[in-house]
Amino acid sequence: MTTYTNETASRTAIVTGASGSVGQAIARRLAEDGLAVVVNYAHGEQEAHKTARQITAGGGTAIAAQANVADAGEFAALFAAAEQAFGGVDVLVNNAGVSRLGTIAGATDDDYDAIFDVSTRGTLHGLRLAASHLRDAGRVVNLSSTSLAATTPGLGLYMAAKAAVETLTRSAAKELAPRGITVNAIAPGAIASPMFFEGKTEEQIARVTQAHPAGRLGSVDEIAAVVSLLVTCDADWISGQVIRVNGGAA
Repeated sequence: MTTYTNETASRTAIVTGASGSVGQAIARRLAEDGLAVVVNYAHGEQEAHKTARQITAGGGTAIAAQANVADAGEFAALFAAAEQAFGGVDVLVNNAGVSRLGTIAGATDDDYDAIFDVSTRGTLHGLRLAASHLRDAGRVVNLSSTSLAATTPGLGLYMAAKAAVETLTRSAAKELAPRGITVNAIAPGAIASPMFFEGKTEEQIARVTQAHPAGRLGSVDEIAAVVSLLVTCDADWISGQVIRVNGGAA
């Protein structure tokens, strides 16, 4: 763990999977909003530390911390690191996820384990830790996917994992409501990111883009903006919801 700090922020956020493009955008946006940010990574150490340094260069506060969210002990250590550095945790963004393109018929046990371990088990670990460690009036934002609403071919296992995330979101929202903690999910549509481009041909990318009502892909900053809203006091009465950030695609 490396600390990059200028000033002590009043609130702290953990963003999992923040070495990827969506997580990086969320971490940067929350730092701009005045939160101290724990930039989590399982892999992609250089990108995570780069993001933390960018936050500091912009006047914010961050630590970069490695943890595999699929491992309960490592996730717990991530919370401990945040509490040691900043005194507590107010916001958890369960962004880490794994996607593999393929049919149900061709899916392997390894595919299942890879997708569910991070996307579903990791979210469960985060919610469980949030219940015991998040300060009152905290915020949890889970990442789902619009592919679930659109029933996108080739993403059966991924959609199943995200369906579980959405169910966990609704249940946790009710359980944590007495403490003023809100729990919501964001379901991005087609976003211009490495995860979207991976395994697709230029023709497939063009077809998805042209078929979109807006005629374009979304941006990672547009996802980060919705996270930013959900963690503010203006969103006190929004909980247990799945917000499909997709430009009207589904």
